[in-house]
Amino acid sequence: MGLLALTSCAAGPNAQRSVADSAGHVAGFWLGLWHGIIAPVTFIVSLFSDRVNLYEVHNNGNWYNLGFALGAGILFGGGVASRKRNAGS
Repeated sequence: MGLLALTSCAAGPNAQRSVADSAGHVAGFWLGLWHGIIAPVTFIVSLFSDRVNLYEVHNNGNWYNLGFALGAGILFGGGVASRKRNAGS
């Protein structure tokens, strides 16, 4: 059940285009944030599937990139908060 829950979070398949998909949808900041948070799961799934990519190519550019970077940063400790905790030790 846990494996099913983790794999259901993975980003969907995408064709190699630069902006909008065939339905006209574009990934923005919030989807970038989510994709950054689930990046480790998506990476593992992408090793076994050609239909899943780590990064959504149908995005709006800098806002998606910022969300992705923040999501990955949140997942891996956040930087500033972890420095404050370690300095007090």
